[in-house]
Amino acid sequence: MNNAPRFTTLGCRLNAYESAAMAELAMQAGLSDAYVVNTCAVTGEAVRKSRQEIRRLRREHPTAQIIVTGCAAQIDPDSFANMPEVSAVLGNREKMEPSSWQKLSPDFIGKHEKVQVDDIMSVEETAGHLIDGFGTRSRAYVQVQNGCDHRCTFCIIPFGRGNSRSVAAGVVVEQIKRLVMRGFNEVVLTGVDLTSWGADLPGSPRFGDLVMRILRLVPDLPRLRISSIDSIEADENLIEAIATEKRLMPHLHLSLQHGDNLILKRMKRRHTREDAIAFCEKIRGLRPEMTFGADIIAGFPTETEAHFENSLKLVQDCDLTWLHVFPYSARKGTPAARMPQVNGQDIKTRAAELRKAGDAQVEKHLQSQVSKRHAILMENPNMGRTEQFSEVIFEQPQKESTIVWAHITGWHGTQLTA
Repeated sequence: MNNAPRFTTLGCRLNAYESAAMAELAMQAGLSDAYVVNTCAVTGEAVRKSRQEIRRLRREHPTAQIIVTGCAAQIDPDSFANMPEVSAVLGNREKMEPSSWQKLSPDFIGKHEKVQVDDIMSVEETAGHLIDGFGTRSRAYVQVQNGCDHRCTFCIIPFGRGNSRSVAAGVVVEQIKRLVMRGFNEVVLTGVDLTSWGADLPGSPRFGDLVMRILRLVPDLPRLRISSIDSIEADENLIEAIATEKRLMPHLHLSLQHGDNLILKRMKRRHTREDAIAFCEKIRGLRPEMTFGADIIAGFPTETEAHFENSLKLVQDCDLTWLHVFPYSARKGTPAARMPQVNGQDIKTRAAELRKAGDAQVEKHLQSQVSKRHAILMENPNMGRTEQFSEVIFEQPQKESTIVWAHITGWHGTQLTA
């Protein structure tokens, strides 16, 4: 009996979006009895988990095809091709092309190259047109950008994703219109470097132009959300949208990475500690209910205790709520991997301290929401999310995918109650 291809997705929301698109392509190609591992390369641990998943799938499914794709496969295809468990390796461009999947028919082995991976830097378009979005019944994610033109010293992702390229605004707007017609109440814009959107399009529009255009041309969209931005690249229209458009959700995830200026310089980031603090203060002045999340790396090469303390202080100085803490992981081929490394135990200890600080910030935020009234998007009958992305548990079941108004009665763990 034939089975539809099954996907394991590691890493970011963009990977998840692309897995949904690949599932469509694989089905159209008639692929069956196959398992696809969409890998992540952001840390060495992510690559390790990808290999672990491949080996597990082979043990449990000894006769199935195992197809490996994603950033780790793009960056180091031969290492995956040399794994005896792997049937085929697809690059990040190839995985979005129908012809690649058509070659993976059940009898393809021996007739085509095991590795289909080309130079990602030569790719000049996105594949955002392949699907209208993916997600739960209540929230859809839409890819508007891919790749990155920046070269942070710790980051391997540009070598997996290629240079920055944008989906045309008209294509994005039409996708979102169709999603609203299908009943989605929230759309999340995703990409590798969202604030670089538009630089490669005619007239070089800015990301804020896209946000304003969506809100203007899709008036029936109740909620628009931004997945992650580089605050130093926030343009005037984006800031105006944050200040004036209530349908743009008051939650921003910031790519901050560190709180010390010397480390930021060694990371080749384009902002300073002072820039980050000023941005958060400015946005909160325009939108007091705004909450911020942030990526912060613990244990970057040459980081001293004094440098680390500045990252800890940044959590308070920017009043960050949702932290994504990354223990530094050396990625072969990046400049940071050649810098003096921090002791591994110190990295773990500092990451734990950051997470503890983050937990305290979440607790403070949840306490501040008690007795407030929120519009909550229901993800299932008993759980929804506020505008600031806090989870809310309901005592009485609600209609899934609807937006309900409710008073917050308390909080437990990392969730509000209503």
